[in-house]
Amino acid sequence: MDLEVRHLRVVCAIAEAGSLTRAAACLRMTQPGLSTQLRRIENMLGGALFDRRRAGVVPTAFGEFVLARARAILPGVDALLADTARRQAAPGRIRIGSVGAPLLAHLVLATRRFLPQAEVTSRCRYSPFALLDDLAAGRLEAAVLGDHPGQELPPHEGVALVPLVTEPVFALLPAAHPLAASAAVPLARLADHPWAVPRADTDRTREYWSSACAAAGRRPAAPYEAEGRQLIELVRAGLAVSLCQATFSETPGVVVRPLAGNPLWYRHVLAWHRDGPLAEHGDAMLGAVAAGYLDIVAANPVYARWRRRHPEAARLPSAGPSFPGA
Repeated sequence: MDLEVRHLRVVCAIAEAGSLTRAAACLRMTQPGLSTQLRRIENMLGGALFDRRRAGVVPTAFGEFVLARARAILPGVDALLADTARRQAAPGRIRIGSVGAPLLAHLVLATRRFLPQAEVTSRCRYSPFALLDDLAAGRLEAAVLGDHPGQELPPHEGVALVPLVTEPVFALLPAAHPLAASAAVPLARLADHPWAVPRADTDRTREYWSSACAAAGRRPAAPYEAEGRQLIELVRAGLAVSLCQATFSETPGVVVRPLAGNPLWYRHVLAWHRDGPLAEHGDAMLGAVAAGYLDIVAANPVYARWRRRHPEAARLPSAGPSFPGA
């Protein structure tokens, strides 16, 4: 993993907060997740940045050196980002962002429908928090985001966050796996097998999965850290099991199965800048993307069957509680 600007921001946030707990709150992370990320940063840089003490953390001599360089670099980076955001926000240009969800194309199509003269560009990131920051800073006009129960996206000034639909999380299995023959897979049994999991420093998905397994009395071994195509290949090879969005389409060598009792949920969220060119089309854009979502469901037999069996959870756009039981 290469050192990135966001890693320098994490180091500075820890130093300014004086403790991992306070820094985690400022960064909208958990303390264990921040501790894991700090260890990775220290491994990348080759030395300890902080002394952990009962009252908090104190920079080491090496940490002071890194902090001095980071504090000198970050203002210039922030100025560059602000300048490029203003330059890229040209009239007639719409910038769309997305996490790993199936709705990006439908959001782009909706944007082109309501602003047919606009030049539409897109970029994808694994972290919804990074995309939300881009929206707030004016580097994006709209985005497809997602979150989980207890990890709802925080409000950002000037950004509209509108839930589209909440769907269950499904099991992703090798086609030859014994559990692949099940109509629904108990999470506790799935946790008895090695897992492939997403990186811990992109969002809180991994933490959410772990907490659900702990509630089921299991702590699965997770020897493989991967995302996207690499995660699917590990599952296809029979090396691991994993979890996926309900809209994930089965491909040769892997199967998707519901989790028994629906213990895990994922919420698709549309977001746009309240002062941006898409703001006046928000409701219509939401309806267009919702229609696209239903097309995705219709092409996915496993999820379509689940929705027929659970009509109470099949509302679009989201209405009432954000998550079941909320």
